[in-house]
Amino acid sequence: MIDKPLSRRSFLPASLALGGIGLQLAGNAHAADAPATPAMPAGLTTAPVSQSDLSPRLTMHAIDIFHGTPGAGMKVDFSMFEDGAYRRVKSIETAANGRSAEPLLLEGTYKAGRYEVLLHIDDYFSRLNASLPKPTFLSTVPLRFVVRNPQERIHLAILFTPWSYSYYRGS
Repeated sequence: MIDKPLSRRSFLPASLALGGIGLQLAGNAHAADAPATPAMPAGLTTAPVSQSDLSPRLTMHAIDIFHGTPGAGMKVDFSMFEDGAYRRVKSIETAANGRSAEPLLLEGTYKAGRYEVLLHIDDYFSRLNASLPKPTFLSTVPLRFVVRNPQERIHLAILFTPWSYSYYRGS
């Protein structure tokens, strides 16, 4: 029972609290009726390993921010710019943690130059049975960058959804 009427100042917090309770109850009522969905990628189960004592290298990490998980199983083509065109060096599939199993460049193969990582985003979301319009907005996405000093460790962090992507240089 309310002892005194609600003031204008107390009305907003009270209505937000009541609305939150209603949403929680409604969500629980519909959870049993929800249709089954395909298995989503699993999140990380262990913390990343420190790489502070590793030699210079180029590594990558694909992060699916649409599902909130590592981009496991994404096909990636890695190329180097030579003689006026990008030449494929290797094709990989990301591991369960969204990273390449091995560095993209290491020791003798790690040199200054222009590079491209080509992400096969449409294949990735298709494999997960993501409900997306056809054709998809993004198909393959080229990420181009320059390695100036092969004595530095470069980690390419890639965030992606079916409609957007972003990448940055980490270490």
